Amino acid sequence: MPRRFDLLVFDWDGTLMDSAAAITTALQCACRDLDFPVPTEARARYVIGLGLDEAMAHILPELDRAHYPRVRERYRTHFLQQDARTALFPGAAETVRGLHDRGHLLAVATGKSRRGLERALAATGLKPYFHATRCADEALSKPNPAMLLELMEELSVPKERTLMIGDTTHDMGMAHAAGVARLAVAYGAHTEEALLPFAPVACVRDPGALRQWLAANG
Repeated sequence: MPRRFDLLVFDWDGTLMDSAAAITTALQCACRDLDFPVPTEARARYVIGLGLDEAMAHILPELDRAHYPRVRERYRTHFLQQDARTALFPGAAETVRGLHDRGHLLAVATGKSRRGLERALAATGLKPYFHATRCADEALSKPNPAMLLELMEELSVPKERTLMIGDTTHDMGMAHAAGVARLAVAYGAHTEEALLPFAPVACVRDPGALRQWLAANG
């Protein structure tokens, strides 16, 4: 079967790594430490995938931006405390390695910081399989299309041959803005009902289904 996509761009948290709960808890604990309003679980999960500043603007809309560094520091402290217990979804590593072996170009577009992504790539052993990556502290945050546009330019792949794979409406919105096909992952931070209005090529409900779809359609 002819290959449909040359470049596969993965979100990280909630798509490859089972980290949504850790991010939610870290955001809530950071706010609690500083006596700021603590977001509900749903509100905290909504901002997964955004850069930290964009996330804070959503969960703490009344907070002066001068306080953002304090929230970031507390968030990172709490997230790192859970880091050792945060793992890839079952089969995610095999999916990435298999796609690489099939000759796909692979990339990551994430709301993580560069430092955070490099730590995760090293811990999971997946760094050698990705040809390019973009993080929220070096490009405009999702759903702005900048990360995708930069990745496609760097790897010389047109939008018609690129697929974005993600678990949030931010991923879907970024792909839509970039004119790129999108594959929705409904086992991460956002619900299937929230993802479907973005007209993904498919919506998968577990990591095994993601692997199967990419094997058959990628």
